[in-house]
Amino acid sequence: MRPPRPVPPHLAWRAFSRSEAVDAGITPRMLQHPRFVQVHPSVYRLGAVDLDERGRIAAARLALPPDARISHATRLRMLGVERGPLLPLHFTVPRDLHLDLPGIVLHRTVVMPPHDDDAVSVEAAFIGYVASARLVDRVVVGDWLLHRGFTSVGRLLALADAQSWRPGVAELREVVPLLDSRSRSIPESEVRVCLQAAGLPRPEVNVDVHDDAGSFVACGDLLYRLWRLLIEYEGGQHFTDADQIASDVDRYARVRREGWSYVQVTKKHLRAPKAMVGRVHRELVSAGYDGPSPVFGSMWDELFRQPKPRPRRRKVDPQPSELPDGCRSTSSGPRTS
Repeated sequence: MRPPRPVPPHLAWRAFSRSEAVDAGITPRMLQHPRFVQVHPSVYRLGAVDLDERGRIAAARLALPPDARISHATRLRMLGVERGPLLPLHFTVPRDLHLDLPGIVLHRTVVMPPHDDDAVSVEAAFIGYVASARLVDRVVVGDWLLHRGFTSVGRLLALADAQSWRPGVAELREVVPLLDSRSRSIPESEVRVCLQAAGLPRPEVNVDVHDDAGSFVACGDLLYRLWRLLIEYEGGQHFTDADQIASDVDRYARVRREGWSYVQVTKKHLRAPKAMVGRVHRELVSAGYDGPSPVFGSMWDELFRQPKPRPRRRKVDPQPSELPDGCRSTSSGPRTS
């Protein structure tokens, strides 16, 4: 039996289109061989190739028209945001186009948001993301983007003002007062917003603690200065890295000597957020806090509420009267989402 034709090196490690295969001497009949896997219509990979996140995004792009741009949560994952599932992948196209591709959501709009050759801007992606995300996710992802300098509140609001008809603008304006660019990690942000949603005071974020002589003691993830209480999120490295463990032991010893108490929060604690808030409240009370107790009411429920899917209407956003000059359109179809 004749051995199968070797796959050229430039196609052997990634997804490729049918036309790329044909140009490389791989006929459509050859693509029916079991060693090839169809990823999307007219898009293939070798069966031994395991596509990573960027590989999956690149494969989806091959299945979409050239004017489609990576958007929404998918654009944010390209920056390194690790919140929520990879699928479905999100793209935006500047016309009323209907494609049903498994694992891909194609958003349609009359006017494209700011974009380059690959993706929409970070500001546009975040506005699209918050339109269908829980409040807690809007906060932690927004903090993450601000802290790393990928965007700013000013740029977010500028795009919201310029394209106020776009889905997600109302949600963006609601979440902006809750954001804090000083938050260094997603779990830190989640702890903070849970404390706020339960009605406890808003803690300071990533600030230094000094002794009476002005010497540095520690930097607290979250800090209640009046009650001399630190809330520290402990990631996995705090329990597995010997150097980190030793550093933590010394740091907490310094904190105790200066009369500060602390609450350590782990990933497991975040899975029971009401209990975590209760622990912080008890420590605050022990330190002299006499304010309101935690309330798990409407604000708390809103934090974790999953937004309802937006209804699809036979209308393309924005309205023709709202479009900039030269962008008027009479096309009809589902609204952008």
